[in-house]
Amino acid sequence: MSENINITNSEINMKNFWYADWSFPIFVSLLSAGVFAGTHMYYVYHIGAFNDVAIVAMLQAGMEGAGYGAAAAFGASFLFARILEGSLIGILDIGGSIQTGLGIGVPALLLGAGITAPIESFVLSLLTGALLGIIIGYVIIGLRKFTVGRSNSTFGADIMMGAGNSSGRFLGPLIIISAASASIPVGIGSIIGAALFYAWKKPIAGGAILGAMILGAFFPIEL
Repeated sequence: MSENINITNSEINMKNFWYADWSFPIFVSLLSAGVFAGTHMYYVYHIGAFNDVAIVAMLQAGMEGAGYGAAAAFGASFLFARILEGSLIGILDIGGSIQTGLGIGVPALLLGAGITAPIESFVLSLLTGALLGIIIGYVIIGLRKFTVGRSNSTFGADIMMGAGNSSGRFLGPLIIISAASASIPVGIGSIIGAALFYAWKKPIAGGAILGAMILGAFFPIEL
């Protein structure tokens, strides 16, 4: 008797708004709208981004003319990895997917392509974030039905766990090499910054960018 009651309660919960698959994209959309609008606030008013200082520093470097390549690659790798990870294990890493991927990676891609309206306008930033969040939510739900939903296998989720972190680590050395090729002082600053962030167990890419920017301010490159 108790077993039948448990099964019934479980079936009821799965149809509940807080447990249903159809409500998941709504939650992701609301989170994405807020985070994307936060990036708009940082781009316009230099405050409000929902990310670590080291990651926001990549976007700041692009805003100051260093290019959006690092921020776009770092954020996009997190977004792609976390979408696959979320569909395979049933847990969406908000920090990697929404905050870093959608909050930094996607804006960097848009700005790098010369598309500034969704980041400059508050209303458009909310709408863009909400729309992208809905898409991400439905992609995760769709992939989940064709993977974990069909069997008990994790389909290599143990390999995908942390894939965004692993891919992001390769950016640090590339940034250091680019800084060193620009000038010796900038390269030294990049190395010092990366070393400090490594000691603090933070992404070295952010430290490399900050270090290069600081010494670059004292020893500007003549163009």
